[in-house]
Amino acid sequence: MQDKKTDKKNEQKSSKKVFDFLEKNKIHKKDFAQMIGVTLSYVYNLIDETIPFSTRTTTLERIATVMDIMPEEFDEYVISSDPVPYNKNLETIKEHMKKNKLSTVEFLKKFERKKRLALVDILRGAKPLYIDFSEFQKIGEILNIKDADLFELWKNIFIEHLEDSGFDTSCNKEFLDAMFAGAKKYAVSKK
Repeated sequence: MQDKKTDKKNEQKSSKKVFDFLEKNKIHKKDFAQMIGVTLSYVYNLIDETIPFSTRTTTLERIATVMDIMPEEFDEYVISSDPVPYNKNLETIKEHMKKNKLSTVEFLKKFERKKRLALVDILRGAKPLYIDFSEFQKIGEILNIKDADLFELWKNIFIEHLEDSGFDTSCNKEFLDAMFAGAKKYAVSKK
């Protein structure tokens, strides 16, 4: 019987944490639902404690990412046995967010609603950073990243994608150098 009381206390604690965050940041529940990939009714039920607080890892990580907290701050979160590998390029993006004094919510609100969930998944390390330069450029504009720096960051991400797909970058160095030289002319001089 005591376990149920403890569970209820944890649910209230997590639900209240989310409710307080939404109130403090004046985030509409519909926007929050879109950012974390759930329905509006689910958010209302979660906050009203009509349903138990989520124990689904993906949902908890998305909520934590949007709230700029660690998922471990929710008692319901169970640390995955497969940790997300460190991604230097993603950390660079997060550093630029800090440099521009942008919370995750402020950053997300600068994009159209339909792109926010994908960005949350990128920020939590569950999806790779964009290799589509036009998409990546939008991030650069929002974070005030200089064109040359943005290109180098994009190049690193592109190389990471190639290597993850089994592309041997050392054997194809001349090809890559030529490709990136042409891409840089386009990307940096386009503005």
